[in-house]
Amino acid sequence: MRRYAGQKKQAGEITRHTTQATGQPISRFTVATRLHGGGLFARRPVRCVPLTPAHRRRRSLWCREHRNLRDNEWGRVLFTDESRFSLSSDSHRILIWRERGSRNHPSNIIERDRYGGRGVLVWGSIMLGSRTDLHIFDAGSVNGSRYCNEILLPYVRLFRGAMGLQFLFMDDNAPCHRTVASEQLLESRRLEARTLPPVTIRELRLALQDEWAAMPQQLIDTLNLSMGRRCETCLAVRGDHIPY
Repeated sequence: MRRYAGQKKQAGEITRHTTQATGQPISRFTVATRLHGGGLFARRPVRCVPLTPAHRRRRSLWCREHRNLRDNEWGRVLFTDESRFSLSSDSHRILIWRERGSRNHPSNIIERDRYGGRGVLVWGSIMLGSRTDLHIFDAGSVNGSRYCNEILLPYVRLFRGAMGLQFLFMDDNAPCHRTVASEQLLESRRLEARTLPPVTIRELRLALQDEWAAMPQQLIDTLNLSMGRRCETCLAVRGDHIPY
């Protein structure tokens, strides 16, 4: 049987292709058994935001400019990001067959940045030794004026005042809010692992705030101080997705 490692194939798809190619019916169980015997494993694919060639160029440029910052310099950076959380899962229980250690191979990544269903948009920021509160936006679109009133004035201005001229606010040039893409902390799937997952918007809001408050500061500091390694890794793949 042909090996499909690194080609983002599902057992059902391989079964159909094999049946069409040979003219003989073959069961999905047989396909799965042969794939596993050949060193492949069924795993959920990694989901990342889409990266265009322009994104990759800008990521590489940013990493070249910041790769040599020292730990105390990274400690002056306020990393911020926003993310949408939905009450419905986006996984659809999709499994792909891949080789061990190939989780972040480009062909095994599903690029997706929008999830359907009812949910909430949240914003948070981290820095060495601290973090802001988790801000949950009320319904409606977030434009530049709203972002300034709800985020920059009540949160970012306080950190800038505390840090003085040493403060660094990373900007990713997003049209409405111009914030930096942080380490996707808010994309943690710990919410899905709860004994009683949230089923209402109110429960989702409370669960997000609980998880944000429970995140160990040591974890945040470790992520902050890993930025140098992340820059080097990103440069090695020319701005593409990295296994962090």
